[in-house]
Amino acid sequence: MANRGPSYGLSREVQEKIEQKYDADLENKLVDWVILQCAEDIEHPPPGRAHFQKWLMDGTVLCKLINSLYPPGQEPIPKISESKMAFKQMEQISQFLKAAEIYGVRTTDIFQTVDLWEGKDMAAVQRTLMALGSVAVTKDDGCYRGEPSWFHRKAQQNRRGFSEEQLRQGQNVIGLQMGSNKGASQAGMTGYGMPRQIIKLKKASTPGDHQLLLLFPTSRNKKKKKK
Repeated sequence: MANRGPSYGLSREVQEKIEQKYDADLENKLVDWVILQCAEDIEHPPPGRAHFQKWLMDGTVLCKLINSLYPPGQEPIPKISESKMAFKQMEQISQFLKAAEIYGVRTTDIFQTVDLWEGKDMAAVQRTLMALGSVAVTKDDGCYRGEPSWFHRKAQQNRRGFSEEQLRQGQNVIGLQMGSNKGASQAGMTGYGMPRQIIKLKKASTPGDHQLLLLFPTSRNKKKKKK
């Protein structure tokens, strides 16, 4: 583990919660996949979070992993150095993270360099490797090595193509958001410029017998009759 002082108080509580998220069973699966995927003579680390961090912290295994997901001659990291220098190890971790993002891993699934090199959040490292495996399985380009059931496939976009004729026909369709005049008629409508008709109900002398009187308003400009 990299040299750093112990945590105290609240920092220690936060660190303990982060460490509790680390999955030992997931560690075994990830180690098996990385070794199988790289198809090289990579030493299997002893079990445990500290050994898992030490196995990956120089960036060598990670760079070999991302290179193995590309066809020969298209590796994103052509030069891998097994250096003991801290800045070189952190540089290779950064190269892996950048290559993983280009490969298709979401930014939110990418761990920070210090999460691995200082061992601050090895659970985040596990999430990144899980996301990388999911992208590799989803691509299904023949570069993935391992059981397909080890990682879940990501949802794919269902793009639909339309011909020019279908697009032209769609322009003539009025959506329901524009409203509908279905069932409408001109019955009971008053034409423009015509006076409004007033219907008045007149009671007749006989109960139950009513008459409808249609009253037309007189013109406003018509002179009143002289009394």
